[in-house]
Amino acid sequence: MNRPSISTIVVIICLLIIGLYAMGEVNYFSTKVAVEKTVDVDSPKIIIPSIGVNERINMESLNYGVLSDPGENTPPESPVALYGHRTLQGSPFLRLNELGAGDTFMLEWPGVGELTYKVVDSKIVPATYDFYPEGENATYLITCDPIGSTENRMIVQGELVGKGPVNVQVMQDNPQESNALLISAIFLVVGLIFSFFYPKDNRIYILATVLIISAVLFFCCISPMPSEWIYDKIIFLNGGM
Repeated sequence: MNRPSISTIVVIICLLIIGLYAMGEVNYFSTKVAVEKTVDVDSPKIIIPSIGVNERINMESLNYGVLSDPGENTPPESPVALYGHRTLQGSPFLRLNELGAGDTFMLEWPGVGELTYKVVDSKIVPATYDFYPEGENATYLITCDPIGSTENRMIVQGELVGKGPVNVQVMQDNPQESNALLISAIFLVVGLIFSFFYPKDNRIYILATVLIISAVLFFCCISPMPSEWIYDKIIFLNGGM
C-alpha cells in the first residue's frame, strides 16, 4: 500500500473538518427530536411559512432551537422575545432578513391559541444593544447579523393581528425529525462518490476516512451528545464567533 501523499493528507483533514460540522448538526437535530418527544411535547411553536420556519419554542437554551427569553412571558398579554441561530445549530432564523413590513408569522401557543402577527419593524443593532421586550401584543424575533458573525443583532418586531384556536395538526408535525439521518446519508453518499473518483493509489485512505466519519454520524443519530460540546471545540474555525 502506498503511503498517503501530501495532497491526500490535506483532503483527509478537510474531510475531518467537514465531518465535525456535520457531527454538530447531527447531534443538534437528534438531541432536539429526543427532547421534543419527551418533556417538550406541549411547548409552543413558531411558524413562518414564507421562510420555511416550523420550530418548537423552548425556555432553556439556543442549543435546542428557538429560545423564548424571558421564558415566563406569555403572549399576547406579555411581550415575547424569540431568539434563534442564523449559522449552524439548525439555523432556524437563517432567512429572517427576508421578512419585511406587512409579512406575517404565527405562534401556536397551548392554552392561548394560534396567534398571527404582522411585521411592523426590522432593524439591525450592535451586539451590545440593551434590548428588553416591551409593549402588549408584541413579539420580537432576534438573531445575529451578518451570517456567521455575532457583531450585530437583527430584531424583527411583530404586532398581533389575529387570534384563533390552536392548530393541533401543526403542533404535532415535526418536519426536522429525519434531518440527522439525512445529513449522515448525504455525507456518506457524497464521500463514496468522491472516493470512487479519487486516484487509485491513495483511494483507500479517503474511503476509510469517509466510512469512519459516516459510522460516527449514524451512531450520533441513535445516541446524540450535546452539539455545543462539538462547536465549543471548533469555534476557532469560525474566527472565534
